[in-house]
Amino acid sequence: MGVYTHLRLLLLLTFSTLTSPSSAFAQTGAQQPVVQVQDGGTSGKMESIFIPPKAGAPFSLTLATEWSRPLGNGGTFTLANQRRIMRDSKGRIYQERWILVPKDSKIQSRMDVIQITDPIQHTWYNCGVEQKVCELLPYSGSTETVYKPMIRPSGALPNNIGFRQLENLGLGESNGIETTGYREMTTINAGTLGNDQPMVSTREFWYSSQLGINLISKVDDPQNGKQVFNVKDLTTSEPEPSFFALPEGFKVVVRSKD
Repeated sequence: MGVYTHLRLLLLLTFSTLTSPSSAFAQTGAQQPVVQVQDGGTSGKMESIFIPPKAGAPFSLTLATEWSRPLGNGGTFTLANQRRIMRDSKGRIYQERWILVPKDSKIQSRMDVIQITDPIQHTWYNCGVEQKVCELLPYSGSTETVYKPMIRPSGALPNNIGFRQLENLGLGESNGIETTGYREMTTINAGTLGNDQPMVSTREFWYSSQLGINLISKVDDPQNGKQVFNVKDLTTSEPEPSFFALPEGFKVVVRSKD
């Protein structure tokens, strides 16, 4: 693991300890478990938007992603891709993973993984396209769980390390779906985490309560650069059932519990 990843993990642990609620889980009046989630970031690779196994809210969409990182000469280096995501009324999710490639280059992206999750069977098939192998994993997502975006209040961070400012951006619209926007800006004071200047991270997202996902999400921080996720070509009709079946000709391997 490189220095970059070590720093990222350190900051994630610090933010989780100092700025997150004591638990990401809460209970609603109906005693449904609630999980707070957020998009973006890295864990050795870039993380994308979170898709919950929400029942009764089918959709098909294309997710356009751009990841821009600063260069030493003041410029930026941007990677991009587009991929399909679908969810049926049962909460099953189909996702394609495509390789990020330099934006506006002649390098062609390609699909390298297909993922199919089933909250009823509690299965997660992670299928390598080139290898034609689907690894069967346990899936803990549930249609009984309420997944909500992580919204943390404005205020000073513990131990005088900095402060956070939350702004409610009001109602918006994307792809014909109503959204609510939020912008969270977190400032870490100079000299707190080895930084000689204040470090500012911004997270903005436009959330659809109808679908339970963010239709626009932007994450900008000093460690990872700027990540932008935009949903397009969105339809709310039921996807073809064939997408939630295993790809033809693929071998299934059950991951060892060891």
